[in-house]
Amino acid sequence: MQRIAVLLVGLVAILGHRGTAQQAAGTALWRLAATTLPLPPALATGTAAVFWNPAQIEDSARTQLGIEGIQTPAAIGASGMLAAVRVRAGRVGQVGLVYGHVGLSDLTRTGDSPDPIGSTVPFYTRALGATWSRAVAGVALGATLAYHETRLDAALAARWTFDVGASRDITPGLRVAAATHFFSSLSASDPAQDVYAGVEYRLWQGPLWGDRAAVRGRYGLAFGHGFTADHQVGAGFELGRVVALDVAVTREGSYGAEGWRPAAGVRVTIGKYRVTLARDAGVNALGSAYRVGVDARFR
Repeated sequence: MQRIAVLLVGLVAILGHRGTAQQAAGTALWRLAATTLPLPPALATGTAAVFWNPAQIEDSARTQLGIEGIQTPAAIGASGMLAAVRVRAGRVGQVGLVYGHVGLSDLTRTGDSPDPIGSTVPFYTRALGATWSRAVAGVALGATLAYHETRLDAALAARWTFDVGASRDITPGLRVAAATHFFSSLSASDPAQDVYAGVEYRLWQGPLWGDRAAVRGRYGLAFGHGFTADHQVGAGFELGRVVALDVAVTREGSYGAEGWRPAAGVRVTIGKYRVTLARDAGVNALGSAYRVGVDARFR
């Protein structure tokens, strides 16, 4: 369970005061924010989705703007946001900027009793990056160079990451995608980074309610992070370019998590705007995490 990952990795950072531990704790916060993704991160699409996979070329809009807000239940106290802007740059492809911030609130210092002492303990991570994507020989390619900063109390750690992603339609109904996430070392077991992979297959398509509809099945994998791989299985329903529904269940391999965690989302397109609402089902009676996003495309 990624919530446990946040607590355990954060504890390592508190005890060790090492930059590597803080970087892992910052990535664990982003894994917490990703619990609202109702599809594998490698297959995510949209302006702000460059944060998960930089290979985004889904349309020919001249300018794309996207912003998402993430809120976990009060028992966890994490919140975050993602924002991205991308513009078409001729033969270069699409270029842009992406920014993200997520943190835990209400962390307090205590002494011999559980009563708080003094000010709260800041714990957050943020990233700012430049991103590029382009279609090459039928393959969507992308890359993001980003600066990350993680603060835990008075300790501050920073690093640069360089991520690459790719997405390809093997047949009209089959798509595969892969991406690195927060890649900054050659280690295959670094808890501060992930490798994503996903496959999507169109199970059915046809006319429905006067429009074209499709049902897609999906499978995703996250690995290379020093613990057992995460698995995600899901499906999506699309009705034209107006409405899309996504559902998924995820089995997280970190810290002995058991069972599957469900998540669901809906996307509605109104003119040049696309609104996304998503949530996970919550575990251990802690409540659900929510994500709200808006994409705007200008041609």
